[in-house]
Amino acid sequence: MTLTARKKIRLTSLCWAFMVPTVVSYLVFQGIPILTGIYYSFLDWSGLSSRTVFAGLANYRELLGDQVFWNSVKNSFIYTFQAVPLFLVVSLTFAYILNMEALRGRVVFRTFLFIPVITTASIIGIVMVFIWGSTGPVNTVLLKTGIVNEGIRWLGDAKTAMTTVVFISVWKDMGTYMIYWLAGLSSIPQDVYEAADVDGAGRVRTLFQIVLPMMLPIAGTITLLNIINSLKVFDIIKTMTNGGPYYATDVIATFVYRAAFASEIGMPRMGYASAAAFAFGIIVIAVTLGLQWLKRFFEKFGG
Repeated sequence: MTLTARKKIRLTSLCWAFMVPTVVSYLVFQGIPILTGIYYSFLDWSGLSSRTVFAGLANYRELLGDQVFWNSVKNSFIYTFQAVPLFLVVSLTFAYILNMEALRGRVVFRTFLFIPVITTASIIGIVMVFIWGSTGPVNTVLLKTGIVNEGIRWLGDAKTAMTTVVFISVWKDMGTYMIYWLAGLSSIPQDVYEAADVDGAGRVRTLFQIVLPMMLPIAGTITLLNIINSLKVFDIIKTMTNGGPYYATDVIATFVYRAAFASEIGMPRMGYASAAAFAFGIIVIAVTLGLQWLKRFFEKFGG
């Protein structure tokens, strides 16, 4: 065996050795729970007793006629369709501004914009319920300035609850995607911006005609991550509205949580909740495959 072959085998062995902890962790904390959840979805089981009854596809047949389940699926996509464009536009705007070398205090501004990301969602939810409440600061300002004649029930009205939650979510998690955009912007040579300045292109024109076309592959990845994360939203909605009012903000995660653990619907139904989670997982996988195709299209087009 040649020295080069031995080096390749050694390098490959080292790579696999470093991957073992990650693979084992994934199997223990992700793989086994997923398989267990699929098994539970075929059971009529409360999760509180050792008594289990094999129900076959009964849970899935019940899901087909469960309007509350389909309402939560619809709301999950409504949240995603509202939040993702705002996430992308707002985070890209701040990233583009904070990427300018002439801007002083860029690090400070980045830090302040990222602080909400590392703040616990439950704390933000409790604070925002107060701020956006009927007698909270937002309504107080609107009433004193004469913009409205009576307080708006931002989180208590089915017409405004979802939009309010979306705006708060964008404010909280926008910093994550801003970092992604900053990483992509840092890969663009400074010569590109200098050439654009020489040609007389302004910042806005440079962004749309030069920067974005060069970042299409990165933009595809960021969009994909954003959509997947938005479909999994739970904590901010659970804390602020608990899926209300009248299920207006009830997403699939709150539906599953309520079916599996909450007592307001009677005896918990772990099997039914597992079936709902697995069914929605299939939907998300289908969406992800479509987005992966779209991402490859962007990469090919951008390349």
